[in-house]
Amino acid sequence: MSEPIVGSAGFAAEAADVIAELFARTGEGRPRPRLDPTRKIVELLGDPQRACPVIHLTGTNGKSSTSRFIDSILRAHGLRTGVFTSPHLRVFNERIMIDGAPISDEKLVENWYDIKPYVEMVDAELLEAGEVRLTFFETLTALAYASFAEAPVDVAIIEVGMGGEWDSTNVADASVAVFTPIDVDHTATLGGTITEIAATKAGIIKAGSRVVSAHQTSAALAEIERAAQHLGVPVIVEDRAFMLSNDVVAVGGQQISVRGQAGAYDDIFLPAFGDHQGHNAAVAIAVCETFLGDGTVPLNPEVLAQGLGAATSPGRLEIAATQPTILVDAAHNPHGARSLAEAVGRYFDSEHIGLVIGVLDDKDARGILQPLLPLAERVFTTQVDAERARDAEELAAEVQRVDPAQPVDAYDSVDEALTLAREWASAEPGRMLVVAGSVILAGEALLVVDDRGWA
Repeated sequence: MSEPIVGSAGFAAEAADVIAELFARTGEGRPRPRLDPTRKIVELLGDPQRACPVIHLTGTNGKSSTSRFIDSILRAHGLRTGVFTSPHLRVFNERIMIDGAPISDEKLVENWYDIKPYVEMVDAELLEAGEVRLTFFETLTALAYASFAEAPVDVAIIEVGMGGEWDSTNVADASVAVFTPIDVDHTATLGGTITEIAATKAGIIKAGSRVVSAHQTSAALAEIERAAQHLGVPVIVEDRAFMLSNDVVAVGGQQISVRGQAGAYDDIFLPAFGDHQGHNAAVAIAVCETFLGDGTVPLNPEVLAQGLGAATSPGRLEIAATQPTILVDAAHNPHGARSLAEAVGRYFDSEHIGLVIGVLDDKDARGILQPLLPLAERVFTTQVDAERARDAEELAAEVQRVDPAQPVDAYDSVDEALTLAREWASAEPGRMLVVAGSVILAGEALLVVDDRGWA
């Protein structure tokens, strides 16, 4: 997918070359269940993952939002932060955030050329052993840790790429291991049951970690607690040690109250839509209590309110445009689609919704469609610019199988689908668009909105 590059005078072209070089490696959609190559490269780099404490997040949904909420709260407390998330939405540099901003092109280029000789050394060893050279995500993980060490940052907030136990980010030993809600996703790689998936994700727990978890199914929580008990580390679970005690719809988001481990925080404005975002914020508060005061010292309510009030979660129930409203969400599995459907019903007063949807081939399209189609007056299927994109016509046929009465049109490009959907929404007052089905689709849609000047 073509994209603008974060500006640093004189470095945009070099940054584009670095990004192309990274993407030439085995893609993040085909991770290798291995840690040794990443361990080797970070060891050669002087173990940058040990340069600061790490807050490590895994889960099926909510990782990026929770990461950003933690980041914003900790920055309000005066800490310099690094955040590693994936994939990106508008620009590649978003994957490595330093002190609340995407890494500059200059630093991206500089840090890449600092680590490149060592990357090539590990590549050569792997190829000689008959293995695949460092993958895109393994290499990017090393680059992120090196960038945070070079900055330097006070704390690194790291989102796993997939799973946990063998994810390349797991070369770090988490100070706080964080679990957002776990559901079924990536079944071909992680397993077909919540128990199997949770067992893999629980691999981020290390001796000396403290564990903070969102509310989980009994099967998922059992695996988290089993891993934690084996290592003798405490588990802090939503609705036991902390809870979202109230949330009220407000202009531009919601007003939440959280009963934390160490204190109560009432009537805090969260500029994000969806009850699930309130729960993500509660988890973020519990993480920050744990990280800053071992769960025994309350956060300053004014500083907390400042941090959450400044938080953003791009591509997560993001109002990308108005007149007509275009709501973009990265929901890409059934759990995320259910959360989106609930949020649209509660936070947006429209009975005339057009759904623009595109999914990847390895996703549960039917499970994503089932909660979203009852919202839709019309559906516009499309396919993203990715190797694993499901054909728009095939997706339209799946829409018809789920709901034979649903009007649906298929379009080959996101630009065409969104443009024609916007024409439909503009034809009558009160219509709005919801864009969902893939993180990649969310990113492409946001770029279309930007390019067309609809924002």
